[in-house]
Amino acid sequence: MNELDRLSDLVAAAKRAGADAADALLVRNDSLSVARRLGKIEQLERSEGFDLGLRVFVGRRQAIVSSTDADPAGFAALAERAVAMARVVPEDPFGGLPDEAPPPPRDAAPLDLFDPTEPSAEQLIARAAEAEEAALAHPGVTNSEGADAGWGRVRIALVASNGFAGVYARSSHSLSCTALAGSGTAMERDYEYSSVVHLEDLDDPAGIGRAAAQKAVARLNPTRPKTARIPVVYDPRVSASLIGHLAGAANGASVARGTSFLRDRLGGQVMAKGLTLRDDPLRPRGLRSRPFDGEGLPGAKLAIVEDGVLTTWILDTRSARQLGLRSTGHASRGTGGPPGPSTTNLWLEPGPLTPQALMADIAEGLYVTDLIGMGINGVTGDYSRGAAGFMIRNGALAEPVSEITIAGNLKEMFLHMVPANDLRFRRGSDAPTIRVEGLTLAGA
Repeated sequence: MNELDRLSDLVAAAKRAGADAADALLVRNDSLSVARRLGKIEQLERSEGFDLGLRVFVGRRQAIVSSTDADPAGFAALAERAVAMARVVPEDPFGGLPDEAPPPPRDAAPLDLFDPTEPSAEQLIARAAEAEEAALAHPGVTNSEGADAGWGRVRIALVASNGFAGVYARSSHSLSCTALAGSGTAMERDYEYSSVVHLEDLDDPAGIGRAAAQKAVARLNPTRPKTARIPVVYDPRVSASLIGHLAGAANGASVARGTSFLRDRLGGQVMAKGLTLRDDPLRPRGLRSRPFDGEGLPGAKLAIVEDGVLTTWILDTRSARQLGLRSTGHASRGTGGPPGPSTTNLWLEPGPLTPQALMADIAEGLYVTDLIGMGINGVTGDYSRGAAGFMIRNGALAEPVSEITIAGNLKEMFLHMVPANDLRFRRGSDAPTIRVEGLTLAGA
């Protein structure tokens, strides 16, 4: 019995039990991972999972149940429990399946989301070993927190009583390494990693190990600079957090609740002119690509911000109804909860300058490589985070710094943001090196 037939039977059981509408989600996972430290295998794990979620509506009342039992013999009881729950919960005036007739599910093949290559445990061990040995061989590295290699595949199927039925699969390959430099209380650590859909796109293991080692050694003997108001440059490893804050403020659920600092800014200038923030669920081999969203709606490339102007909210069906709009096809969900709006492959378009040119005129500034904590006020945009990195002096990276805080307000930060030209798609949420003017560095 294939996934769509099984889910169709579950939705039919929900209708027989008294549901006015229903949808059912199936998620099947397989994974293999290995952790190696100082030449020894510390963990070797294989997992196989199956999760089933049923969402039912009785009028505008909603309930969700989940199960790990795939036996259709239990579907009637599962559906009856869900409908009984829905009958006693409060009505949600914005709940329900999408109003529009579902389109045929988009063909997932052009997205190229599945690599049939399944590595053996020995192959993963060899990758982890190559990365860790390269890190340990680097001058100045004194220890290792190990290297992790992993593989996974997930198969997702969705069927709804409005006629939608779709299924797709995704694969993943990953490798990371963490190196330690120095000794005693003066030790520093850093890491490098790669995560991709297809094995052929995975970064070289030895290169990952060397990069982790170089970063750890560069952090030795950090200082704590004096408090100042200076330009701050964000390394691509952390710059994506900035666009994540903007995407969070453009999330339709936050806007509908009135808890977003951008709630009254639709159609207004929210970033510097020339900047464009995109989201695309259809990017080939994208880490978050998908042929349909968690409600069966198709997605499309979205310019959330274009030429600095906020053009749209990120919407699922419920938040769209609250705001009197249409879903943008950005519903995300698991088997145990309702859909909510979420980005897919999110990125900030690069600018024309190299990172070196971006810093060339900075007499004194900060280059951030690590951020700590989540001191973000989603209502006001106030921003305060612990940080570490390097001072910029006369346009070049200088001494490492740590135990500092950077602070400002996101509304002003977005308007004074300049991206470099080094965008690389690595994380699902990506940005190039970014310069932001006028932040407060709190140090000594």
